Amino acid sequence: MSLSDNNESSMINPENENENENEVDLTTNKSTIDSNQDCDPSNDYNFGWNRYSEITNGRFAMIGLLSILIIEILSKKSFFSWAGILN
Repeated sequence: MSLSDNNESSMINPENENENENEVDLTTNKSTIDSNQDCDPSNDYNFGWNRYSEITNGRFAMIGLLSILIIEILSKKSFFSWAGILN
């Protein structure tokens, strides 16, 4: 390997030459990042405000907002007038 080969690889990512934390192995499609972080049993459902509840609530909020936008686009009315709240 020549000196120019080393320079080419360092030119691609000069700031992270020695950091391999986020490196992906393309032969096995496995990342060196800890993939068990979301599989932690403490992230499972528990009553009250926690990570699982907030993620679930956010997903339902996104579904609701998307549904309202689709109703408004298809009916060409505001959601409140479509629902009969405002006339």
